[in-house]
Amino acid sequence: MENNFDHFCRAYEKLRQKEKDFCVVTMVNGRGSTPQDMGSRIIISNELIEFGTVGGGKIEAHCITIARKLLKESTKKSHFYTWNLQKDIGMTCGGEVSMFFELHKKEISWDIIIFGAGHVGCELSQVLSRLDCNLTVVDHRQEWLDKINPRVNRVLLSSPKDYVSKIKEHAFVLLMTMGHSTDLPILIELLKTKKTPYLGVIGSKSKRNIIKNELKEFDLNDDFICPIGLPIGDNAVSEIAISITAELLKVRDELKR
Repeated sequence: MENNFDHFCRAYEKLRQKEKDFCVVTMVNGRGSTPQDMGSRIIISNELIEFGTVGGGKIEAHCITIARKLLKESTKKSHFYTWNLQKDIGMTCGGEVSMFFELHKKEISWDIIIFGAGHVGCELSQVLSRLDCNLTVVDHRQEWLDKINPRVNRVLLSSPKDYVSKIKEHAFVLLMTMGHSTDLPILIELLKTKKTPYLGVIGSKSKRNIIKNELKEFDLNDDFICPIGLPIGDNAVSEIAISITAELLKVRDELKR
């Protein structure tokens, strides 16, 4: 297979349009006897070699193995390896190669669901609306939803817990409704039916302890965060919203590592 750059670009773009996961492996350096020149490329998907070559034989087989493992397991977008062809690859020729792996995987959208369009929910939605996320605010009060940024998905439900069934498993969920009595039914439904990477309830440590005791009656785990937000700022609504946003970003970035 050839390494013509125009053909590489066409193959790359075709895979991007198909939203197919793939890895581009580029030989960025070589020393001694190497099977290909610097700049040679190969595109590897989970099924086959989509384009190009980095030398064939053992070195290419090694690249394919590494690329498919990264496509399956890695959350990082790029990786760099330097291999001794004899010691690391098992080839008879002496030499060394450096390979750059670029992963192109379909991105999972960052979905954030806020239950409650009150003062904090409104301010938080305003901050989050500036980020690259899919934001939804759920409430039973039309007049409060009307205050939410129109770019945000607003859901009016007389029983907000009914929205839980629509929440994706990777979504971040925050409960900040009118109070404990309205947060609890939603929390119970979430703990019964979902396992999300972030489930936060606004409130104090004493509220957390009360909720934990009540959950024991339902034989549910207490896998939720309360209080929410990083320990920064004061009790101003704007600063609370910023501290919660900071915590959400922190959790999101930790999940990517």
